[in-house]
Amino acid sequence: MSVWDDIMDTPAEAENMRVRAALMRALRERIVTFGWSQTVAAANLDIPQPRVSELMNGRISKFSLDALVTLAYQVGIHVAVVADPDTDVADHLTSSRSRH
Repeated sequence: MSVWDDIMDTPAEAENMRVRAALMRALRERIVTFGWSQTVAAANLDIPQPRVSELMNGRISKFSLDALVTLAYQVGIHVAVVADPDTDVADHLTSSRSRH
């Protein structure tokens, strides 16, 4: 469980927020590691400097998962997806289908 589970309406929304938060952390760390100012980061990422500020300040609501994956690629972060079936959800779906 994470804080996202407590504040989001659905488990799917919480999962999306967890992934977005992880990508934002990785992007911020990469920008710091490169020693880029926000102006340099904006130029290298081809986004306006205020967008870099939003990223660096953790404004997660300002970034879609697609946008974060694209930015991650631009700084050499490879995003891999691990599909880990949730047996609780699968059991629920199977039992609700058998009732129809």
